[in-house]
Amino acid sequence: MATVTLKDVKKSFGETDVIHGISTEIADGEFIVIVGPSGCGKSTLLRMVAGLETVSSGDVEIGGERANDKEPMDRDIAMVFQNYALYPHMSVRQNMGYGLKIARLPKDEINAKVEEAARLLQLEALLDRKPKQLSGGQRQRVAMGRAIVRQPAVFLFDEPLSNLDAKLRVQMRLEIRELQAKLGITSLYVTHDQVEAMTMADRMIVMNGGIAEQIGTPLEVYETPRTLFAAQFIGSPAMNILDAEVKDGKVLLAGQQVADTSRTDRPVKLGIRPEHMDLDPNGPIRVAIQMTEPLGANTLLHGKITGFGDAFTVSMQGVHLLTEKNREMQFSVQPGKAHLFDPETGLRLEEAAKL
Repeated sequence: MATVTLKDVKKSFGETDVIHGISTEIADGEFIVIVGPSGCGKSTLLRMVAGLETVSSGDVEIGGERANDKEPMDRDIAMVFQNYALYPHMSVRQNMGYGLKIARLPKDEINAKVEEAARLLQLEALLDRKPKQLSGGQRQRVAMGRAIVRQPAVFLFDEPLSNLDAKLRVQMRLEIRELQAKLGITSLYVTHDQVEAMTMADRMIVMNGGIAEQIGTPLEVYETPRTLFAAQFIGSPAMNILDAEVKDGKVLLAGQQVADTSRTDRPVKLGIRPEHMDLDPNGPIRVAIQMTEPLGANTLLHGKITGFGDAFTVSMQGVHLLTEKNREMQFSVQPGKAHLFDPETGLRLEEAAKL
């Protein structure tokens, strides 16, 4: 087990900067999820920890030791990839034990480690099968087993569930999280799926364009997003963002008060999560509903704010069917659930005030 520390880590390809300086300390046994859209640099950051990409500047420390110049095999890490990378001509047993065989461990010790990992992953009955005889979920378990038998200090996961169907993804992310908690191994997990990030992470690193927009627990990022990007990327459906005026400490939308603030007297970006709206006949937010999405437990109402034309989404409990297109409904924001951002910096007003 080990800590992982990133000290102002940067990466450039020629004159193109792709990682713009990320610093954080990952505690021993912590599960960190690096989340963001395609091309944001999350896999590049993981590969720098693994030693598969060089660090342009800054330091990567594993177990308190600088790892920048260490080869991947000397970093005491194990990596699980999206494509499983199993040897098709080898059995499950041989795939899981191959790294130990290369390290010239005794055959009895290899078998013991493989069988223990197979027990943890419920693969005992599959040890003599070839990869082509396995389902996607079983192949992913084998890839994890190959990492587990090495007993590394750090696990690195690079979008390991992307090839699985939705139901299996839910099952596998629970299994990965339970297994990591049982083994207590420090883990970094890359995904573009914010639901995976919310459900699996002890803390998450929300990345955008090579920048860590926010580092915090899932609830911290959800409840107090630091930037407009973090606010809209985390949470499903996405947060509504509107242009609002501020006058005499009141946040106004179409002249109607929707929230209070004492932090600014300038226009702000107002963020409201769809699930934090209440149907209110006297509510200040008027929405012309254009489409509904009944999801069973709740219904998403999609429309535009009357007089503004801004797209707006509301999540309401239960089933609500659209009886008339462009039907106007009024809503109010639940107390304390409005998020205010500086329109120039994109920072939450509390963060912008620190600059």
